[in-house]
Amino acid sequence: MKYKLEFHPSITPERVMEALEDHELSLDNPGFCISCGDDAEGYEPDAEYCECENCGLPSVFGAMQLALILPGITR
Repeated sequence: MKYKLEFHPSITPERVMEALEDHELSLDNPGFCISCGDDAEGYEPDAEYCECENCGLPSVFGAMQLALILPGITR
């Protein structure tokens, strides 16, 4: 059974794409918590449901993974 993911309002296609563009210029592995909207660093690009250091929920996704599942991103 698939669940509909709820994204924090600050998790926008523009924010995710900007993180991916910045990632190309650095060694950072950006991610985001879809529950609280916090930035997360050091996560694999395909990370899913990792624990957020800010809110403690299993809601951190790698930026590349978000680019695949976030509505509004043209693939």
